[in-house]
Amino acid sequence: MIKERIRLFKRLMAVFDLVVLSIAFVLVYYVRDPFIDVYSLKEYLSFLPAFLIVWAIILQTLGVYESFRTYGWSDFIILIMRSAFLGFLGLSAAVYLLKIPYITPSFLSSIFVFGACFLILEKIFVLNIFRFFRRKGFNYRVLLIVGTGKRAERFARIVQQNKEWGLRIHGFIDEEHNRKGQYIAGIKVIGTFEDFEHIIHNNVIDQVVFIVPRSWLAKIEPLVNLAEIEGIRVSFAIDFFNFKISHARQTDVFGFPLITFESTPDDKFWQLIFKRLIDVVVSGLLLVILAPIFLIIAIIIKATSEGPVFFRQKRVGLNNRIFTMYKFRTMVKDAEEKQGALKLMNKMKGPAFKVINDPRLTPIGRFLRKHSLDELPQLWNVFVGQMSLVGPRPPLPQEVKEYLPWQRRRLSMRPGMTCIWQTSGRNNIVDFDEWMRMDLEYIDNWSLWLDFKLLLKTIPAVILGTGAH
Repeated sequence: MIKERIRLFKRLMAVFDLVVLSIAFVLVYYVRDPFIDVYSLKEYLSFLPAFLIVWAIILQTLGVYESFRTYGWSDFIILIMRSAFLGFLGLSAAVYLLKIPYITPSFLSSIFVFGACFLILEKIFVLNIFRFFRRKGFNYRVLLIVGTGKRAERFARIVQQNKEWGLRIHGFIDEEHNRKGQYIAGIKVIGTFEDFEHIIHNNVIDQVVFIVPRSWLAKIEPLVNLAEIEGIRVSFAIDFFNFKISHARQTDVFGFPLITFESTPDDKFWQLIFKRLIDVVVSGLLLVILAPIFLIIAIIIKATSEGPVFFRQKRVGLNNRIFTMYKFRTMVKDAEEKQGALKLMNKMKGPAFKVINDPRLTPIGRFLRKHSLDELPQLWNVFVGQMSLVGPRPPLPQEVKEYLPWQRRRLSMRPGMTCIWQTSGRNNIVDFDEWMRMDLEYIDNWSLWLDFKLLLKTIPAVILGTGAH
């Protein structure tokens, strides 16, 4: 859980450390007495890799990157000073044995003193920034804790005491009805096992943490299976089960051991980070490049029919998050009120609604739909993180209420503008279960290469109008 989420920050911190140490090294070269020697910066830079390698090894060995969230600053400063001292001793011995003429004792001591000071300042600044934003509620995960014993209470207190971890506890649930309504560590027991399905369906829950006695294993198995089927991450402070979809990883929170099972591709953490980076860059560029086309479409919509330019609709995103999705309006002004009269024309089997040659479409709307131009405003949803360029299409809240448990697993990945369903000719797919299976196929086999292939398939589908709905 925490270990996976902070892995990126650890590696970034290591990179920042090396950059800061390089700056300190060069700065020492320029502030030294220029009359001491006549060696050039280029000759000194040949020694820089050894300096950085020694620092990297010692910082890693002393556990700087394993404990930067939980150490007090005084402990942290001591750790860096110890690293500097050990590094100075090691490199001093190497310089003496190799007899490097331009690395004097004063230069060597200066680069370690400057390096340590720069590292301390850098870490205080960067880590305070991380902690500030997490205390403000950014980049947080919502936990539901199953169990109300002493271990569950201890876990809750640890989470509450470390807001910089970016975790929020939605509540506890317990087997016993008389515990409902009580408070543990200031957090309410919001239900019993019978309420589990209702709670995860009607609230944002990113992860369920089971902290229960071993004797409860059989009792909680239905809850575990339901969470797994719906794609919600599950963690245990106990033994684990034989999953068909999920894969297990050992994780910990401040030394509190957990077993995590995931049925979504969160193990491809770096690829997911890169996917989000691509989303931001590509959507941002397209919003700027396509601005003139946005303006032209907006003018035509206003000139040819009554109503707003944009159609706004509540959709369900990652792990039940509700957001407003934007599209260019393609229907008459009161289209949603007229949907009830078209129920007999619905071609989709299941909770979704789909009408071929929808009579509510305006002339320009029919053209926009055919070439998927009405979807362009969703680039904004992608840019702000509510959607991705590729992913399962975001459903309506009323559709999600009718989902079977196995269908809800499609909510375990960020929704997208295009996916397998659309690039496969969505006009020919009228079976809702088939649509859901295609989305789960995407989730189970996700990779950056799959996203790239689907984006390439989307281009001819848009041009030819075969992806229209």
